[in-house]
Amino acid sequence: MTFLELAEKTLEKAEKPLSPKEIWDFAKELKIANEFHTRGKTPWATIGARIYTDIRDNEDSVFIQVSKRPTKFYLKRLGIDVMKLKQDIEKRERDMEKSLTFKERDLHPLLVKFVNSHMHFKAFSKTIFHENSKRGVKGYNKWLHPDVVGVYFPFEDYLNNILEIQKAFSVSALKLFSFEIKISISFSKLREYYFQAISNSSWANEGYLVALRIEDDSSLYDEMRRLNNAFGIGIIRLNPEDIYQSEILFPAKENTNVDWDTINRLAEENEDFKEFISYILEDITLKKVKSNYEKILEDEELEKHINAKNIK
Repeated sequence: MTFLELAEKTLEKAEKPLSPKEIWDFAKELKIANEFHTRGKTPWATIGARIYTDIRDNEDSVFIQVSKRPTKFYLKRLGIDVMKLKQDIEKRERDMEKSLTFKERDLHPLLVKFVNSHMHFKAFSKTIFHENSKRGVKGYNKWLHPDVVGVYFPFEDYLNNILEIQKAFSVSALKLFSFEIKISISFSKLREYYFQAISNSSWANEGYLVALRIEDDSSLYDEMRRLNNAFGIGIIRLNPEDIYQSEILFPAKENTNVDWDTINRLAEENEDFKEFISYILEDITLKKVKSNYEKILEDEELEKHINAKNIK
């Protein structure tokens, strides 16, 4: 069975337009995928590419692309009202936003847990409350503050004499992280969110845009990849069902030199960030993490928080 045959069988059974990922998931549910063998880790990406190429190069293609964002395909012979489908998708997105019972800040404990447990970060974090910033000229502090900041200390990974040598050479393995959190990312919002993350994360060693939901759209992923290659801000998708299975979709490019002028301005403008810097200085002096960073919830506590806020 080919990818195109799998997609055709699945869409015929589904009787509705599906994205490439939905085609693969539904094929597995119907056990159609049991007849198919692939070594690739993302077969849905191949499905999308094969269907798109077939539509472009084959006038007699059985497929039709009914929407671009998100990308959905259907079968010509089954017929569809494309305009009505687009209206239905837009309505579903609006209804989803209205039905939310949680806010962006309710996602902070998930991120704090993830970046502390993930081997890339091993970070201790602090929420930066924008309302604690000084009030100045309108727009002066727009996109200045990240939602969460983090720090990695090398105390447990390096011997004391190595740390002393680093100090003598005026280098440090310590890392500063910046995170901008959104509930969902769609193609229409990506550039706004990404450049917000660029604006408030340029001071750190690594900056990230973080989201709970990222639209299943190949063109969205292509644009995220392009922006990541051009500007270096990473992208993380949180998984509320298992926080340890959250993903770094695109890693950040590391800045070896932090922007001390911006760090100084952040500390002057916001008491939370000033306190974060004080914590770091205190822990560097003690050579151990003793300061009062954001609480890292135990697994059961985090599960209760996720259920209480209905985060899904």
